[in-house]
Amino acid sequence: MSIVKELMMKFSEDTGLTSNKPQRRYLWTDGFAVCNFLGFYQVSNESNYKDLAIQLVDQVHRILGKHREDDERSGWLGSKDHPTEKGLRIGKPLNERKPHEPFNPNLEWERDGQYFHYLTKWMHSLIRVYQVVKEEKYLTWAVDLAEASTVFISNNRMFWKMSIDLSYPLVPSMGQHDPVDGYITFKEIQTFTDVDLGVALTKLEKLIPQINLVTNDPLGIGGLLFDAYRLEQMNIESERKQVLINAAQKGLEYCRLSHILAFRELGLAIGLQAAKKMSVLEDYWSLIDEINNYWLQNSNWTEHVDINRVMLATSVTPDSFLSIS
Repeated sequence: MSIVKELMMKFSEDTGLTSNKPQRRYLWTDGFAVCNFLGFYQVSNESNYKDLAIQLVDQVHRILGKHREDDERSGWLGSKDHPTEKGLRIGKPLNERKPHEPFNPNLEWERDGQYFHYLTKWMHSLIRVYQVVKEEKYLTWAVDLAEASTVFISNNRMFWKMSIDLSYPLVPSMGQHDPVDGYITFKEIQTFTDVDLGVALTKLEKLIPQINLVTNDPLGIGGLLFDAYRLEQMNIESERKQVLINAAQKGLEYCRLSHILAFRELGLAIGLQAAKKMSVLEDYWSLIDEINNYWLQNSNWTEHVDINRVMLATSVTPDSFLSIS
């Protein structure tokens, strides 16, 4: 636990959460970080960790819930009371590509906008805060974000990346697992609220058969197993759960660890711990320690430092992130 706390406190200091350094918010990383702090609090009952989770949520909303400082627009995407009702920015270093600008596939990775699969991770994190803190506003914000994200679904497809104001697609191709990830996240939200997401759920469910779930990407495989474990915890759709597990197993047959991008391999380790909780894919459980031990011993990163630190911490102590109860 000490190394995990060290990773998270270094992340907090370097990204301006607990220091006077520039605030460096990134939605995917911060979603995992919120769950990590909640996990520390639940294990230790030390309120400072709960406070850090709440502080991080507030900082994400104040920064990624507003227009960029280098944008001619200013203020909230949504509003102060409903900071997620128009989505949340990714947190990329460069401003978004404008409609008249040519598409550059390499540059697009550094440009801001909104990713559907980042929004779903934040919905999950807000639900986790609601479960621990017991304040309705976090559930309200998760619902607001779910409703905002439905604009990604268009004409029997989904956009992978949209503009900051959600008015036009930046990358019109569909993320491989976005439909199933969205479907299960919306189901998760509906276990805590009476909100009707039925129309969006129907659209997402129709999209799922159109996609090939099998991937050899370790992060993608981990995501499939996380989704399967959420279905198990909700005690619903056992057939769909098995489809996801089967797809993950097929992907694992072709997956090879390169030890290049830590966060992608750590995503697999997190997913395999979900598999272990479901008592499936036992032949691959040894990869958990292999991945964690390698990156614990090789954590002198020069790139992707924030996301690597946070996901390593999650992979070593995954229970808070994986739980929806």
